Amino acid sequence: MAEIDYDQLVAIAREAGHLAMAGWSAGVISDDVWEKAPGHIVSSVDIAVDELLKKRLHKLLPQAGWLSEETADDTERQSKELVWVVDPIDGTKDFVKGKTGWAVSIALVKNGQPIFGILEAPAMAETWIAKAGSHTEVNGRALKASIRDRYDGARIPLDVADLAKDVDLTPVSKPNSIALRMAMVADNRADLVASIRWGYEWDIAAAHLIASEAGGFVSDALGQKLFYNSEHGKAFGVLCCAKNIHDAAVRRLSTIAAEVLARD
Repeated sequence: MAEIDYDQLVAIAREAGHLAMAGWSAGVISDDVWEKAPGHIVSSVDIAVDELLKKRLHKLLPQAGWLSEETADDTERQSKELVWVVDPIDGTKDFVKGKTGWAVSIALVKNGQPIFGILEAPAMAETWIAKAGSHTEVNGRALKASIRDRYDGARIPLDVADLAKDVDLTPVSKPNSIALRMAMVADNRADLVASIRWGYEWDIAAAHLIASEAGGFVSDALGQKLFYNSEHGKAFGVLCCAKNIHDAAVRRLSTIAAEVLARD
C-alpha cells in the first residue's frame, strides 16, 4: 500500500469544511433542501461537498473504493482492500436549521476496519483526527475517553423529549450529528451514545476510530464488533461508551434491540 499523506488528507477535510461552512453561513434556502426519502433530508451543499471529496480523495488514493451517503453505491468497492467511507455533512438537520451540530465525516477503512478518521466541524471550530494504533485528538489536544463505571447516571446526549424514557441517565447537549455525539464520549463530555436501529456506516466510521483510540468502547447495538464496507453499507445501531459500562448498556438495550430486529 502506498504511503498515505495524512497532512494532505486533513487539508482536504478542511477544504470540504470551508465549502460547507460557506453554505451554512449564507443560510441554505428552502429550494436547496429536499427529502431524498421520508424523514431524510439533503441539501445542495451536501452534494457539492460530496463531489469535492470524491475528486480530492480519489486523486490522493486512486486505488481506494468509495462509499458515501450522497453517491450511488458501486458494490465494486467490496473487492477493494481500502475504501473511503464518507458523510459529506453528518447532521444535515442541524445544518439546514443554522445550528452547529454537524460535521464533515471521512474515514479510510482497510479490510473492514477504520485506519484513519476525521470529523471537520467548522461551525464548532473543531477538527477531530484519529489514526489507528497511534493517535486521536481534537484541535491538537489528545483525547481521553470517559472512564465511568456505573450505567446509572451516565451522561448521554438527549433531547428533552427523550428524558422520560431514560430517567436514570444524565442528559447533556445533543448535536444532530451522531458522529459528533460519539466524539463527545472520546473527549469525556458524555459517557454513552446509543442508537438501536439500522443505520449507515458513513455515519459512524470516522467517529468509531476517534472514540476507540481515546479508550472508549464501540460496538453495534447488540454488543458485537462492527465491520465496514459491507454489502449494504449498514450496521445495526451503535453503542459508544466508557468501556466499563458497555456490558450494562447491552443488557439494558437488548430487549429493545430484539424487538426492532423482529419488526425488520
